[in-house]
Amino acid sequence: MEADFVIIGSGSAGGAMAARLSEDGKHSVIVLEFGGSDIGPLIQMPAALSYPMNMPRYDWGFRTEPEPHLGGRTLGVPRGKVIGGSSSINGMVYVRGHAEDYDHWAQSGATGWGYADVVPYFKRMEHWHAGPHGGDPDRRGKAGPLHVTRGKRDNPLFKTFVEAGRQAGFELTDDYNGEKQEGFGPMEQTVWQGRRWSVANAYLKPALKRANLTLLKCLARRIVIEQGRAVGVEIERGGQVEVVRARREVIVAASSINSPKLLLLSGIGPAAQLAAHGIPLVADRPGVGANLQDHMELYIQQASIQPITLYKHWNLLGKALIGAQWLFFKKGLGASNQFESAAFIRSRAGVKYPDIQFHFIPIAVRYDGQAAAEGHGFQAHVGPMRSASRGAVTLRSPDPKEPPRIQFNYMSAPQDWADFRHCIRITREIFGQPAFDPYRGKEILPGESYQTDDELDDHIRRHAESAYHPCGTCRMGSASDPMAVVDPELRVIGVDGLRVADSSIFPRITNGNLNGPSIMVGEKASDHILGKPMLPADNDVPWINPRWQTSDR
Repeated sequence: MEADFVIIGSGSAGGAMAARLSEDGKHSVIVLEFGGSDIGPLIQMPAALSYPMNMPRYDWGFRTEPEPHLGGRTLGVPRGKVIGGSSSINGMVYVRGHAEDYDHWAQSGATGWGYADVVPYFKRMEHWHAGPHGGDPDRRGKAGPLHVTRGKRDNPLFKTFVEAGRQAGFELTDDYNGEKQEGFGPMEQTVWQGRRWSVANAYLKPALKRANLTLLKCLARRIVIEQGRAVGVEIERGGQVEVVRARREVIVAASSINSPKLLLLSGIGPAAQLAAHGIPLVADRPGVGANLQDHMELYIQQASIQPITLYKHWNLLGKALIGAQWLFFKKGLGASNQFESAAFIRSRAGVKYPDIQFHFIPIAVRYDGQAAAEGHGFQAHVGPMRSASRGAVTLRSPDPKEPPRIQFNYMSAPQDWADFRHCIRITREIFGQPAFDPYRGKEILPGESYQTDDELDDHIRRHAESAYHPCGTCRMGSASDPMAVVDPELRVIGVDGLRVADSSIFPRITNGNLNGPSIMVGEKASDHILGKPMLPADNDVPWINPRWQTSDR
């Protein structure tokens, strides 16, 4: 078993690279994937999104260590264990991130990854469908493999949420992935013709028709390094351990949890940690596994006095009808993730660009599919985008089958608490606008009794959840930066023939959901790997609120 390129992981970045590296037919590519098939309605039906991320068949089932600032809770860390990786189990929300996020990357040592550099790759990957809702067509891609659409927003609550934002004095935007992220408007989804448009559907399955691309179901145990060069991957399948050799490069795209784990198992990481596990040192890179970041969110839930929410379908018959309509026609409520309105706002004056995100949904329900007992309701998922809290992924043992130790240190920065309290209060202000008067019942969560800082902190400690956006554990930076793991061409510093390309290379978490930026990393990495010139920089200037220094809106 050998190929020019061996990619570990078929997820958002890995699947995109598999398609691009095999595109011209000149190079052979093997993709190593531990998970199985994505066929079936639980993955392909957008509205079923709460199922696959909670199923051992499709999810690695990672959990955090007890989180010290959340009262010792351990939180789930879903990561896709299936063709398409986490793009096959995610919420299908499409957000590029803010221009300032990427300019910050470039300023922190990731040269060539500023906004002007990455926009052409977003355009290359997108096939954007505006629908009847306007948008920013000049700034969007029209011919890429990744279909990006918008929900129909038929439920009146979707437009009510946007109108309430306007009434509260916030900006509107008809395309947060275009010139203007800041504001309230429609949310975009990776759904096409009623199906989840994962990386498996967009990139991998079409590319697997090529003779030079092979998908191998196996467990990647470690990277084989000889004389300082990665020459292959030790894998296990059917109880046998063997080596898949790479003539040119090994590319790790195994997620922000498994990518650092694989580097550590291969002798790349903090020397003391490797010594403690008896792993011979190949490259002392203290940044491997460090810099772990995530977004957290709360569900702010409000009862609805009108029976117009999705709760009316929240029974066996309702779900069966939605399922049947989707199965036969790929239409109806099953054809959307139901996140159809969004907002990005700033938490206070002096914050230059949005640092709070809202997902709005016309039902009061949890990610694990548990509906609020109160019946009809609606909710906003809300959370801060740029927490200063940092955690780490470390080895539990040198056994490749053992999950790593994951510690986010959520809410360890004092500002996190102030930011989250603000998120609750600003959501209440929005839900309190006249637009919601015809619908608003009592507050379900946190509940009207939670008002003081201490009461809100107690609620946050017990109820804040991960938004499932882990990243940063193999940080990109300049080759001279001791905490950087990869250079701006994503080459692992100190080892030849080895790259990492997935969300683990993010120097700092981007604004919004991470699937889009992760695919972009795979697209841009492919050009670096093939030695192609980068796409010409794009000089679209982002909108920055002229009042940012004096107002939050």
